[in-house]
Order: sequence, then structure tokens, then C-alpha cells
Amino acid sequence: ASAAAEPAGAWWNDAVFYEVFVRSFQDSDGDGIGDLQGLIDRLDYLNDGDPTTSDDLGITGLWLMPVAQSPSYHGYDTTDYTTVEEDYGSNEDFRRLIDEAHRRGIKVIVDLVLNHTSIEHPWFVDSASGPDAEQRDWYRWSPTDDGSKAPWAGGGPVWHKRGDGYYFAMFWEGMPDLNLENPAVTAEMQNVARFWLEEMGVDGFRLDAVRHLVEEGTRYSGAPATHAWLAGFDDFVDTVAPDALTVGEVWDSTAQAASYVQGDEVDLAFEFVLAEKILRSVQQGKPALSSQQLAELLAAYPPGQVATFLSNHDQPRVATTLFKDPAGNKLAATTLLTLPGVPFIYYGEEIGMTGNKPDERIRTPMQWADEANGGFTSGAPWEALNSDLAEVNVASQAVDPDSLLNLYRRLIHLRTDHPALLRGEFIPVESSCDATLAFLRQTPAGDAAAPAGQTVLAVLNFARKGELEGCTFSYNGAALPAGTFQATELLSGAAAAPLTTAADGFQDYAPLPSLAAKTGYILLLE
Repeated sequence: ASAAAEPAGAWWNDAVFYEVFVRSFQDSDGDGIGDLQGLIDRLDYLNDGDPTTSDDLGITGLWLMPVAQSPSYHGYDTTDYTTVEEDYGSNEDFRRLIDEAHRRGIKVIVDLVLNHTSIEHPWFVDSASGPDAEQRDWYRWSPTDDGSKAPWAGGGPVWHKRGDGYYFAMFWEGMPDLNLENPAVTAEMQNVARFWLEEMGVDGFRLDAVRHLVEEGTRYSGAPATHAWLAGFDDFVDTVAPDALTVGEVWDSTAQAASYVQGDEVDLAFEFVLAEKILRSVQQGKPALSSQQLAELLAAYPPGQVATFLSNHDQPRVATTLFKDPAGNKLAATTLLTLPGVPFIYYGEEIGMTGNKPDERIRTPMQWADEANGGFTSGAPWEALNSDLAEVNVASQAVDPDSLLNLYRRLIHLRTDHPALLRGEFIPVESSCDATLAFLRQTPAGDAAAPAGQTVLAVLNFARKGELEGCTFSYNGAALPAGTFQATELLSGAAAAPLTTAADGFQDYAPLPSLAAKTGYILLLE
């Protein structure tokens, strides 16, 4: 492969991320609210720092939902960007968390909300005090309301009355939008980024709502000025910490999301369309995208530079979307963790936690054990735990070899141990059965971790029930040399049928006599 075709070797391309809502993960002091010390106490669950053990999840990246001061439980409306939320602990506690995470090989990124503050932020309090306020133009004000609405289905009004004027707040009146066209505001947000990188030791940021940063007239999403602002912000971050990761929330089409990565405005963007297609494939019992269509979707991004996931803190939980079907959850996980990109797992997804709107019920406390309050707190939890706590918890799944948790552990460790799964190219493979999806993942010869190169064939069977027999797989191309490959199924360790290839690929390969329903297979070809 030419140098250009080789996937970039950034550290995040070797990472599997875990999204944590600190308030709901672990409470260390009995006040019913998760905190930084609680998270530190649970880090060994994510990664114990010992590569020889396999009873941790193997997580190597942590995304923390907002941890700065805020009047709201969720933290997306900040009142002080450089002080840790007092419910969670202190700045010193945060630095200790960073040290403990780094000691275990876990990088940490934090949510950075650039678009808006809390209505209680001192900047806005000053701005709203009158037309002559010193920080009046830190936010957007208008003498009139033009009646425009937020740019999504069911979006509400964006102009809100205060005194003689109207201020612009796209998400709701409690979150006024910052005026990032004001150089003083841009400089302040750069200072905030520098603070978290230099003073607090974070490894990067998840950037909230980035497609809405700058408005052009009534264009409230994806305006050229937003792209330009982000490109400048990314350049600034690179001057402070060249290795820092920025991952953008662009809840939009693939083409729109990818444009932020192509333009060097963020390192990764979350791929919402792919997330929906994976879940739909499981629901409908056949792939929602063919292997070729998947290749085209992924090709919108520079190789591997896409953030993949199944669900996040704004969406119904996977287990709810998939009707609490453990086999479906397993297949969705296998799909996510065999595809290219940088995977993000939402806390509790790995045990099949359920949850649906309102948002608080998607962000309920972590279910550690079948005991009072799930082992989350010794006090009264800030939000009631789910009623399925007795069946869905870490402790019971940890000892069940067939549990969803243990599959996640195996998948993440397999991914980390196989360069082809972490960084390999995606090569579509044709399936003879409609319900199956197959693809190769391959690193070229000369890869540091696998000098001879490495190839894996993933076979995902979305069929809802029964076993599929006689499914064969074909590939036309030159990715594999002519010869015979031994095939080992990595999840089970079982041998599969050898694969014989010609110089132009292979035809009608049947790796296994039958494929179990809702099951994925990962075949290492040697």
C-alpha cells in the first residue's frame, strides 16, 4: 500500500472509548451523587493496567460528560469553565483521576461546550444587564424576534425576551448562545481549552453541538463561518497539545459530519447514520447496508478517522431499542467492535442497561450488583435505578461466561490485540445469504505491530432465528496473495475451514457449516 493509503497512526486509532456520566457512575461519599473519587475507585473495572488480565473491559479512552460547574444535573450549561462541578469533587480530585487513568493506560477527554453557557454564568448576567453592558456582545442580542425556530424537527423559538431585547438561545432559554464572532469570546474559549490541556492534563475534548457554533442570518446549522471558526480552534489546540484529540458532535448526515473531519476542523466526528444502521440491521434481521455501501459510507472519512458508536446520552439505550434482546445486543456489539473507526461505548451498554426518554432515564445510575441501589451509592440515589437491576448488573454478568459483559470484554481485548481490527483497511466481501454481512479488515505488511500484515474476515449473521446453512462468501480483488490460509475464529478459538485464494480473490468460501442466529464471527486468516 502507498503511504497515503495506510491508516493514520494517531493514538486514538488504537483506543476503545467509554462514555461516562460521572453523576451516575459511582458515589464514594453516600450523598447519592456519583463523583470523581467513585470513578477512580471503579477504574479497574474499565482497565486494571495489567495487560495479562482479561477480567477488565480493556477500555483505553474515557469521555467524561461535562465536569465543570453547572446548575443543571447534566452539566451542559456551564457557570464556570475552569472549576470542577462541586457535586463531583475538586480540581485536585480531577488531576488525581487523570493520574490514575494514565497509570492504567487510559486517555481522558472531557466534554467542552463551546456553543452556549448557563443563563447564570457571570458573563451572561453582565450581558443581560443592559445594552451598554461591558459583555453585551459576548452573546447575541436583537431588538426584535424574527420568529425563526431551531433547525431540527419540533425545534422551538431561538429568540427569548429579556428587558427591552431578545437574546439568542437555540437549545432552550436557559442556555444562551455565545457570540463566537467576538474575538474576545473566542480568546476566552481558547483559554478554557488551554486550561484543561495544561493545568488539568486532559488528552482532548468531545466538542458539543459543533455544527451550531456560528449563525449566519437564519442559517443555524453548518454555516461556513462555523467551519472556519472550528478550523481556527483546532489549530489553536494543536499549538497547545499537538496530540490532543477533538471529536465533534455533528448530529447530521454522513456527508455533513465527514466535512468537519475532511476540513481538519476536528480529528473525529460521531457517525450517527452508521449507529442507526447497525441497530436497524439487528432489528430487521438483515443488514441495512451492504458491505459495499458500508465501504462507501466509511470512505467519506480519512481512513479510520471516524467515531463509531451504538447510542449515547441523548438517545434511547441500545437494549431498549433492541427490545431487551441479549443476542441482539451481542450482535450490535460485535458489529461495532469489528468495524473501522474509533468505537465509543456508553456506560452500562456493556451489561444491557435499558432506558428511554426523558433524558434522566437514559442516564440512570450504573448497575453494579443486585443489592440496595445497585452498589452505586450507600445513600439515596440522585435518580432512581432501573427496575431490572436484579437481572442486569455487573456482578452477575462477570461470573457468567456467556454474558453480554464478557462478550464486550473479549471483543475489546481482541480488538486491542489485533492491528487489523484497530487500524485495518475495510474491504467489502460478498455474501450469498441476504441476512449476512461480511468484510475483511487488513493491515499492510510493514505495520509495526504485525510486520507481515494481518487479515481478519468478519462474518455477521443478522438472521433472527434458526441457523443459516451453506452461506458462502466471495471477494474479487488482490488484497490476499494466492495460497491457502488457516482460519481461526477468535471469539471461540475454534478452527474454521481453510480459505484458498487465487491472485484475484476467492469464490464461495464456506468458513463454517452453519451460522447461528444473531451471531458474529471473527476469523483470523494466517
